[in-house]
Amino acid sequence: MRRPRAEPRQLPLFTESASLVRIRPALDEWRYYRMEVWPDLFGRALLMRQWGRIGTEGHRRLDPHPDPGAALNALARILRAKRGRGYEDRKAG
Repeated sequence: MRRPRAEPRQLPLFTESASLVRIRPALDEWRYYRMEVWPDLFGRALLMRQWGRIGTEGHRRLDPHPDPGAALNALARILRAKRGRGYEDRKAG
């Protein structure tokens, strides 16, 4: 008996969201940083950034970009900078 062939799946080349944490108990530091690319109503893209102390709503900022590619480039640039400052990818679970 033949198994049905699975359809190929295209994985995104660039991430459209990121969730980071920086936890340093010795410094009483429990921080998170989230980013997502959202479409807007006018064909542009918004980069949503949210950050703060874990367990709080924190701060939120929406940065408009002319297209999704520009927003993804901004997300990648900020992601590199945050990882350079000690943030790590949030573990699932």
